[in-house]
Amino acid sequence: MVPLVIIRPEPGNEASTTAARATGLDARSWPLFEVVAKSWEAVPPEGYDALLIGSTQVFLHGGRGLAALRTLPIYAVGEATAAAARNAGFTVVATGTGSLQALLGELIPAHRRLLRLAGQERIALTLPAKVTIDERVVYASQPRSLPAELEALLREPAIALLHSAEAAHHLTAECVRLGIRRAPLRLAALSSRIAAAAGDGWGEVAAAAHPDDKALLALARQMCQEPWPAGRPNASNAG
Repeated sequence: MVPLVIIRPEPGNEASTTAARATGLDARSWPLFEVVAKSWEAVPPEGYDALLIGSTQVFLHGGRGLAALRTLPIYAVGEATAAAARNAGFTVVATGTGSLQALLGELIPAHRRLLRLAGQERIALTLPAKVTIDERVVYASQPRSLPAELEALLREPAIALLHSAEAAHHLTAECVRLGIRRAPLRLAALSSRIAAAAGDGWGEVAAAAHPDDKALLALARQMCQEPWPAGRPNASNAG
């Protein structure tokens, strides 16, 4: 079985690696990003109806400014984010399945003034009618160079998990910088948007059926068990 390379930052990296190994995958943990807190201006909760949260990193790096916002209900992008919100003392009114855009369709009518706490790299959202949103950047992911051990691993057939477009861009740039051939490498992406961000030149790029870790690992397991013949042309399956 070819190795599965997991490059997302902690603490998600450990969670994905543990889950992957539990299913029998040869998962290798190489976080290529370090998440750091960003200074942000705390806001009075009275100006908003609810919070929109797209990552557990908000609660790990949001700092003291979060305390004043605990009276606001939260729309969380997924189960892990919802659990982190509850552990931080917040009330979650809706939990999505990995898409903030889809979650906007579940807004309670009374929740029209939203505050989005997010990372420096974030997806632009299309707002429903009569909904307004302010944003505060509370964390940022700083990319790391490929360590020598990971560089050597990626010079052989392997599969890499992509949890963000930022990861797709960084992995591509590092392969170009180091002269690593991309054709022997496969990518399993959390969504079609992330798969598209990886660009061309890979042996295969595929997107999970649903934007959650369980579906992504199922895709990776399928890809690990189906090695392609030598000389197979590059493929794209980003649907």
